[in-house]
Amino acid sequence: MTGMTGIAGRASDPDRMLPSRAPVMHIDPDGRPTAADQAGLPAHEELLRGLAGMVAARRFNEQASALVRQGRLAVYPSSFGQEACQVAAAQVLTDDDWLFPTYRDTAAAVARGVDPVDVLGLLKGDWHSGYDPYEHHVAPLTTPLATQLPHAVGVAHAARLRGENTVVLAMCGDGGTSEGDFHEALNFAAVFRAPVVFFVQNNQYAISVPLARQSAAPSLAHKGVGYGIPGEHVDGNDLAALLDVLSAAVERARAGAGPQLVEGLTYRMQAHTNADDATRYRADDEVAAWAAKDPLLRLEAYLRAEGVLDDARAASFTEAAEQVARRTRDGLNQDVEPDPEDLFRFVYAQPTPQLVEQLDLVRDELSRDALSRDEQSRDEQSRDEQSRDEQSRVETR
Repeated sequence: MTGMTGIAGRASDPDRMLPSRAPVMHIDPDGRPTAADQAGLPAHEELLRGLAGMVAARRFNEQASALVRQGRLAVYPSSFGQEACQVAAAQVLTDDDWLFPTYRDTAAAVARGVDPVDVLGLLKGDWHSGYDPYEHHVAPLTTPLATQLPHAVGVAHAARLRGENTVVLAMCGDGGTSEGDFHEALNFAAVFRAPVVFFVQNNQYAISVPLARQSAAPSLAHKGVGYGIPGEHVDGNDLAALLDVLSAAVERARAGAGPQLVEGLTYRMQAHTNADDATRYRADDEVAAWAAKDPLLRLEAYLRAEGVLDDARAASFTEAAEQVARRTRDGLNQDVEPDPEDLFRFVYAQPTPQLVEQLDLVRDELSRDALSRDEQSRDEQSRDEQSRDEQSRVETR
């Protein structure tokens, strides 16, 4: 059963809104198609585009992690191992659609077209967001769990009221489904039929808490039925299946069928962040088992077997990824001189009286500091001149 057939059929029948019994998979971990007729598989060009994006995403993850060790980033939540989910989320959207990412979805933002240096601005500490959300229709990276989901629903609902053809894809992790914002967002979206796709990347852990300690549901995709939202779960390391299922969900939402819920089963190969020690709560053999399901190796094996990927094209993907890493490295290695007035400049389009008052106080304090530094500099210069004069008189004697 393909994602398109499955989710569409269930959505038309309220008694069949539950996800398929097994997660949708089109390419197995060894790179072989799961159906003899290759039903549901996207076109080769779409898969090649996705592989290029995943190669770039992995290199971006590696570079960002290196920048943490070099002191250029304060923290980095890696999506190493989740590249298929990251790239598919960006690839199924049109330019007019919106992506609402979490703090771990930096690679998805880059795949959507946001400058990688700007994406990491928040994690470096330069900016609250780091980029213009309207340029590529990518909302700011969200650190609090699930708080972006009601915002995503609001954007989708507003688009529907305006008669726009916009779909919003809202990402969250398995830990986010335990937050109240998740349930409130699903309920509002369902009641008002907002064109939003909730995409849960189930990477098995909410920091150190395993999924079994978060939910007793058969799957996170089952949570949609309680709100009247059709759900589907998919192998989150199979880019082909992700593109199929997510594309179906996006187009259903665009066609007026209301919100959709998709769960991607994947794995966080590295620690939660550089401040985490994942060896304290998961075993090496567990990690090794998921490493054997690597999304990049799986898709590459399939495309090579199909005869559409050769060494030359693979090398071009690697070189393009290295350019992303180089851009990231060069940009993050530049020091930024902060402007204190930016704290007030970008809060509201029309500053409130309180902000104006606070800005004036900061300007006054900075002016006093500048005067104090000038006076100190003049005093030091005067002392130096006196010292030279005294030394000159001593030498004259």
